[in-house]
This record gives sequence, C-alpha cells and structure tokens, in this order.
Amino acid sequence: MENLVILDIGSNSVRMAINQIAADGSYREIKRVKSDSRLSEGMGRAKVLQEAAMERTIKSLADFKRLYLKYDAKKVIGIATAAVRQAKNQAEFLAAVKKRIGIQLKVLSGTQEAYYDYLGVVNRLGVKNCLILDIGGASCELIRVSHGQSKNLTSIPIGAVNLTERYHLEDTISGANLFNAQFNIRKLYSRIQWLSRSYHQPLVLLGGANRTLARINRRRQHMMRIDAIHGYHLTAEQVNRTYLNLLRGNVASRRQIQGLESDRADIIVGGLLPLIVLMDKVDAKKVLFSESGVREGIITEYVEKNYRLEKER
Repeated sequence: MENLVILDIGSNSVRMAINQIAADGSYREIKRVKSDSRLSEGMGRAKVLQEAAMERTIKSLADFKRLYLKYDAKKVIGIATAAVRQAKNQAEFLAAVKKRIGIQLKVLSGTQEAYYDYLGVVNRLGVKNCLILDIGGASCELIRVSHGQSKNLTSIPIGAVNLTERYHLEDTISGANLFNAQFNIRKLYSRIQWLSRSYHQPLVLLGGANRTLARINRRRQHMMRIDAIHGYHLTAEQVNRTYLNLLRGNVASRRQIQGLESDRADIIVGGLLPLIVLMDKVDAKKVLFSESGVREGIITEYVEKNYRLEKER
C-alpha cells in the first residue's frame, strides 16, 4: 500500500490529489485540494509569468506539502501544463519550485497533456467513440477517440484566462469583442483538419469551466450533489441556454448564479467559448462530463508501469 501524490500546476488553478494504491494496483482518491492561483494571469502576448502569480502558486504548493507530508507519501509527481509550457521564464519558475518545495516539475507538452486526458477518460468513463475537449486556463486539448483508441491529439494555446484577457470578457461583454473572440477561435479550429471526422460525435468535457457548466445545471435541476458530475450529460440546447444567461449580465450578476464559484465569474464566459464554438463546428447534439482527466491518466500510467512489473517478478 502506498500513497501517491500528484501536484498539477495549471494555468488557472493548482491541484493536489492523493491516491492510495493497493498491492494489486487498484487505487482510490483519499484527498483532493484546489487553489485558484491563476499562474497565467498577466502573461499576455509576451508569455512571461508574473512575480505575483508565481508567488501565489508556490505558496499553494507549500500549503499542499504540509498536507501530503501528514499522509506519509513517499512518491510525489509534479506536473505543469500550458502556462509553464508557454512561459519564456519557465526555467526561473521551475528552479524556484525546486528550491522551495523540493520537487522537480515535469512540464507536459500539449500532446502529452492530451494523451493523459485520453487515458483518464477511457479508463474511467468507458466511452468508445467521442471527441474530448479539455478547457484549461491557457490551452485547450482536443482528442478524437474511435473504438476506444486515441486517433488524434491536439493542443491549442487558448483557454479561460488568456481568452478573457485578450478579448476583454471579464465584465460587461460587447458584441464586437465576443464576435472577435468567436471568429479567431473558429480560425484555429479550421486548421485542425481531423475535426471533420468528429461530426455528430458526443463531446466529453474536462476542465474547470466545463465543471462549472455542469454544476450550474445540476443546481438548476435541484440535484442534491452538484459536484457529482462524472457521467452527467446535457443537450446542446441546454448548454447554449446556460451560456446565453451568462452573457446577459455583468460580472456582479454572474456571481449570483448558483453553482458558479464567485472567483470564476470573471473568466467563465471566456472559459466556455471554445466549447460553444466547437459544438457548432462539429454539430454536437450532447455533451458528457468527466471528472477523470490528466491526473487519472498519470495514475493509470504509474500503476501500469510499477505494479505490472511487481506482478511479473
């Protein structure tokens, strides 16, 4: 029995998951914590991590370390995604984490991130044919799954935080800014030629903005556990209706929407825009939510490598 810690440094939030792995390779999550550190805030077109954002993130990691040390965790895997991947001062941030937290972060490429998303989804959700969309703070990963196999893995450098900042979608949203954002996302999607093979496929959704979409609708439907989104589904019409409601007000009115975390109210419109444009692009009729993604994909790989070897000895 061992406790495996995964630290996931995303563009909008940093997360820790502690999983207890049994001798047979089965595992269960025993602790999950999140901090909205917004590492990608203010990166802009220069792609430079800001001092305040780096400090917030490292402080969150220090808080997590105090927690996981109590669980006698011997193995800690730290990963970083789009914000660190794109940052010109990546080395400075990695060195600061190593010095202050004592871990060497692995910076995932966009393709690696997409692959771990795929592993997490197919092993825990059981879908065989779908299009996976993971919307992060500074990137989106798209994966075409056919007969349970990943056929295409793509990452594009747009997400909730950088779209919001670039097109001024924080508060009251002008039609011109929204149109400009949609137009440029459509241009990015038009370059992904394999998307034409995903028409009418169900969309499997990952990422903070998508989880928020699910929680808003579960609250509206008076469901008892609004965070129990794994396997939950919505029609395209329900998604579009929810998005229209988000567009109607300003950031203050969005903070009043039940199921929407107040600290996500300023980036939720930008965060859902890649989904709205993609649904139209592939004429998706429904979306399905997965709680399993990159972290579960990493656990799956770790178990297969380490526990399969144990069995073979």
